Amino acid sequence: MSLKNLNASSKIHKHLFGKLKDKRIYKIYNKFEKNLNLNNNFTVAVSGGADSLALAFFSKIYSIKKSLKVKYFLVDHKLRANSSVEALFVKNLLKDFSIDLDILRWNGKKPKSNIQSLARKKRYNILINQSKKHKINHILFGHHEDDVYENFFIRLLRGSGLKGIVSLDKKTSIKKVNILRPLIQIEKKDLIYISKKVFNKYVEDPSNKNEIFTRVRIRNLIKNLEKEGLDKNKFKLSIQKLKSVDQSIQFFCEKNLRENSIIYENKVVLNEDFFNFPQEVLFRSFSQILQLVGKRYFPPRGKKIVNILENLKNKINFKTTLGNCVIKKINRTVIVHKER
Repeated sequence: MSLKNLNASSKIHKHLFGKLKDKRIYKIYNKFEKNLNLNNNFTVAVSGGADSLALAFFSKIYSIKKSLKVKYFLVDHKLRANSSVEALFVKNLLKDFSIDLDILRWNGKKPKSNIQSLARKKRYNILINQSKKHKINHILFGHHEDDVYENFFIRLLRGSGLKGIVSLDKKTSIKKVNILRPLIQIEKKDLIYISKKVFNKYVEDPSNKNEIFTRVRIRNLIKNLEKEGLDKNKFKLSIQKLKSVDQSIQFFCEKNLRENSIIYENKVVLNEDFFNFPQEVLFRSFSQILQLVGKRYFPPRGKKIVNILENLKNKINFKTTLGNCVIKKINRTVIVHKER
């Protein structure tokens, strides 16, 4: 690095750390740093909203302190006419803070229904593949505390089980890549404050106010419940208790998989005892096998899995396909192998 570039870099770093002199920002950053606790290179998912800009700022500070390499990516879904203009705006905004943002584009045919859900899945897919190209196994997302409440109600409306309604956690794994959410215990209003103080502006996605989308309706529902006296601290405590129950169920799922299944490269053999666990443990164990064998990010729909488990329980011989898997029962043995 030339002396000129070194001086410019030092000046920007000084400017960045100067923002931490704000007591509120400093306090929130300390919570972020404690939640992240990472000593490996990582990727940051940026959108341009207040939460992702706050994440970009904090992760830049963190990477300087820890001497880590970071890749910043923004996925342009091209679902709105001005999305590419917004992406370029965010790139230029971050450039002033020595943050080099790469714009990744979702080209091809776009969905006409279930748009937000499919767009999120596509974003994860693109970010995971891009991170792997750079040999990075950690991706930071800007999900925050308000997202936890929204996710709870959305999953509840969909009839999700316990795992689904408490699924938004500090750390999960998809395709052997760690999905990290270091802002998960920080409120949206704090992230807006940071973005305004650091960047003076952020991108407002118009779809965030469009009640055609379930998430927006849920967001408005939560606001109304707050007016009726919803205590978020008690709600948070309830979610924590549910997570504790979820962890207990997961313990028995792992026990079931360990003791009652034989896992080969593209095949799993289940013995009779595999099906002697309570329904929720059995359902989750079997879902994990379908994910493993079918090599899918997410398991198939719950209702289909329940129907298959009923048939496996009641029929001596049975064969079907689901989630890229062939499921066969011969007498008391069940074999699950990848569909060819």
